[in-house]
Amino acid sequence: MQISKRMDLLQPSPTIAISNLARDLKAEGKDIISLSAGEPDFNTPKEIIDSAYKAALEGQTKYAATTGILPLREAIKNKMKKDNNLDYNVDEIFVGSGAKQVLFNIFLAILNPGDEVIIPSPYWVSYIDQVKFAEGTPVVAKTTSKTNYKLTPEILDNHVTDKTKILILNSPNNPTGVIYSKDELKALADYLEDKDIIVVSDEIYEVLVYEGKHYSIAEMSDKMKQNTVVVNGVSKSHAMTGWRIGYACGDKSLIKAMSKLQSQSVSSVTTPAQFAAIKAYNLDEAYLKDYNQTFKNRRDNAYKEIQKIPYITCVEPTGAFYLFPDVKELVEKCNFDNVDAFVEALLKEKHIALVPGSAFGSKDNLRISYALSEDKFNEAMGRLKEFVEAHLNN
Repeated sequence: MQISKRMDLLQPSPTIAISNLARDLKAEGKDIISLSAGEPDFNTPKEIIDSAYKAALEGQTKYAATTGILPLREAIKNKMKKDNNLDYNVDEIFVGSGAKQVLFNIFLAILNPGDEVIIPSPYWVSYIDQVKFAEGTPVVAKTTSKTNYKLTPEILDNHVTDKTKILILNSPNNPTGVIYSKDELKALADYLEDKDIIVVSDEIYEVLVYEGKHYSIAEMSDKMKQNTVVVNGVSKSHAMTGWRIGYACGDKSLIKAMSKLQSQSVSSVTTPAQFAAIKAYNLDEAYLKDYNQTFKNRRDNAYKEIQKIPYITCVEPTGAFYLFPDVKELVEKCNFDNVDAFVEALLKEKHIALVPGSAFGSKDNLRISYALSEDKFNEAMGRLKEFVEAHLNN
């Protein structure tokens, strides 16, 4: 069977591929510890599950409005005002099947062939392929540990051309765990103020901020709000990855275009899941405080443990639930050709699943998720130390 050439533009998601391999090995009876998954290890709160069950029993199992049911869009509107000081009308809010699908719809709705999209690296794995599939041209703006893996106006200016259509910002960031401060976002906003560049602000890890406060670049000025589409969802904030509820807030002409696309693809998002998301945004705020504290404790433990491994450097994460250490020297000392080979051997020998930094545009790093219990994480670090010691002595 002849497959469309456009499918050559897509590569399987490396993070999902690693997670699937870890599941397969576990099913074979291997004692796998996965540090690759980008999801909390505990269940969705019972109140949220109960709300979906109740909605289904009451007949909320039919097709829903293409852009999302009105009560959910109103809940998102209220959330954006309360948490982000941003006012949106319900016709400026779009609900999709997770933030990943929302991003896909944004790129398909905005990009024309040859439009350039600036993507700071390290970047989330799907940005590049999604942009290519939408016939845009990814332009990677490399950042380093010297800027704490954050984009600066100077780096941005080196990549802006007359073809630049979109800038992607991701804060808190996957894979580095860094967040942009208000001053850093203001500096970027000031640079963008006289430019007609759309900012896609991926804020899916918003509630996982351990120092400082989360800010959206859309808050920086009226012009930035007008030119920014904010992407968020309940997957990371309420342990709801499998419910597939994400959303976008932005210009109503873009929302209308995304809705048109959705009407010809998935029609609408799963109806009971939307009622679950409404409940998520109406939970007692103590839940999010406890949730945040759990991951802050895990971050503190993970950062302490990773520093016990020799020959690595690691920027301390201030958000999300990832470490992104530079392991170039360690890999060389252990006699591996590259980080990918190191990660593959670690999985085979010690049954620890990690994601190589090449998946994120940073070949000298690897991503370690600490979205699991401290005991399990520390067991994994013990295995990693054994692996490193064995290969250093060879």
